[in-house]
Amino acid sequence: MSGTDVNKLGKVAVLLGGTSAEREVSLMSGTGVLQALQSLGVDAHLFDPAERDLQQLKTERFDRCFIALHGRHGEDGCVQGALEMMGIPYTGSGVMASAIAMDKVMTKRIWLAEGLPTPRHVWLSPDQQDAATIAALPGQLGLPLIVKAPREGSSIGVTKVTAVEDIQAAVAESLRFDPDVLGEEFIQGDELTCPVMGEGADARALPVIRIVPPEAGYDYQNKYFTDDVRYLCPSGLPEAEEREIQRIVLAAYRALGCRGWGRADLMVRASDRKPFLLEINTSPGMTSHSLVPMSARATGIDYPQLCLRVLASARLDSARPV
Repeated sequence: MSGTDVNKLGKVAVLLGGTSAEREVSLMSGTGVLQALQSLGVDAHLFDPAERDLQQLKTERFDRCFIALHGRHGEDGCVQGALEMMGIPYTGSGVMASAIAMDKVMTKRIWLAEGLPTPRHVWLSPDQQDAATIAALPGQLGLPLIVKAPREGSSIGVTKVTAVEDIQAAVAESLRFDPDVLGEEFIQGDELTCPVMGEGADARALPVIRIVPPEAGYDYQNKYFTDDVRYLCPSGLPEAEEREIQRIVLAAYRALGCRGWGRADLMVRASDRKPFLLEINTSPGMTSHSLVPMSARATGIDYPQLCLRVLASARLDSARPV
């Protein structure tokens, strides 16, 4: 990819910001991507859909978009669909894969159908959120358990529940961000993440990163704004275990129809070293604390080259890769 002719990439919009709860992180990701692309001579410009009409991408004759949006309306198929309608190639997964991957419940359904391991879960739709149903979650999933907003990322709306009396408050916190609630079995063990680049049979898993959070946990603050989390890459896992995790991650990525790039998050249960898929991110973070750049660096790909590779993979659903 070092031979990529940046002039052939044309005028590039780096989409960042947006309207989701992850806006702050997206602004950091997009700014980093812009600076990296410009340092390589790419004609790149910032474009915040929260402040400008997407139709301006067409009127201003942008040739392709690097999607550095996170969360709703940026990572869930909405922007991808708009770009499809305008015929502007974009980075990352297409409309369907983006929409499915953004919804953790739908993602689990597909993974389970494909025989891929993911923690036991209970989905509470808006008509299943009475106090008695919520109170039954610990009996169904055990304690501790995790309560999540199914369509948010960056640990937003996530609570680890360790006592029965805390379950109602955890659900209330999740409901601040999503009308649905996902209760999930807590897996005690190593927290891992594994990026993927490419598409279909050509997709490749990058090195696994082991995440060692502080006592307070791997929450939004620690993910992006402190240096209290340790990230181990190489992971220090046995070679056979790392290969198996990469195999499962590739299968999970392909099952959803992802393309371009992505990053899967997993837990490995301490008691028997069984891996469990948690979610897949189709527009991963690109901040100073982000994990795809860290993993890519372990293979000799620096941040600007990573951005260029992702940008060069931009396409439309209707256009098969050349």
